[in-house]
Amino acid sequence: MHWKRASHLFFAVTMIAMGVIGLLGGSFAPIWNSVPKDLPGRESLAFASSLVSLVTGAGLLARRSAAPAALILFLALLAWTLAFKVPFIVHSPLEEVTYQSCGENAVLIAAAWLLYAEFARNRTFPAGDLGLRIAYLLYGLALIAFGLSHFFYLQMTAPLVPSWLPAHVFWAYLTGGIYLATGLAIALGLAPHFAAFVAAIQIALITFLVWGPMLLAGNLTAMHWQETAVSWALTAGAWVMATGSPPATGSIRFPSRQGRLALSDRNP
Repeated sequence: MHWKRASHLFFAVTMIAMGVIGLLGGSFAPIWNSVPKDLPGRESLAFASSLVSLVTGAGLLARRSAAPAALILFLALLAWTLAFKVPFIVHSPLEEVTYQSCGENAVLIAAAWLLYAEFARNRTFPAGDLGLRIAYLLYGLALIAFGLSHFFYLQMTAPLVPSWLPAHVFWAYLTGGIYLATGLAIALGLAPHFAAFVAAIQIALITFLVWGPMLLAGNLTAMHWQETAVSWALTAGAWVMATGSPPATGSIRFPSRQGRLALSDRNP
């Protein structure tokens, strides 16, 4: 199977799984969490978010429905992040964890945005080169937030390194540095395809080497289960970005003043 198609399938199945988890658990799936407990209609919101994951994930499986499904998922994730994640940054702008939390959603937003840009038949925003560029910029910023969290919260990151690996602090710093380097490369448009591929490999390795053994051991706490599911979703989103086609640096062109005047002359 082609890598691009495989990554699309992986992402779609992951979204379906998130929807099933939410519906069976009667609560928010891990990627839709962080909603205030005293919010009116919280149960209905949990059901709606799970339904969005399930329906859009299923829609991504069919070529005819893939574009609208990706667009709905993109808009839903974006609205959710603006409503329930960004306020944490506003309230605590100096706490890095708030940026990491938004970064997790940003990966999924970027992946859904990329899928819409690739499946849409038109090339107008939010599809087209401008949409792709912003999606990759968003993804790059998310990776930078992940990298910073490895340095800011070293005391929490280092213990997660598998016990069979020596020098846990070294690995925490190394993975944080890779996140920062790949995030900057993607955000600045410097070899974004290669950087996205490296980032996807790292996220996948962290998912399988850190959270995988905990899952197999069956001793996951509620927090560890949340982190495992989110890491799986991030892996799916990262591979969508890695197999996508970022626009070349400088490929986005905005009309010059003369060009705008020429267009206005043609369309009085």
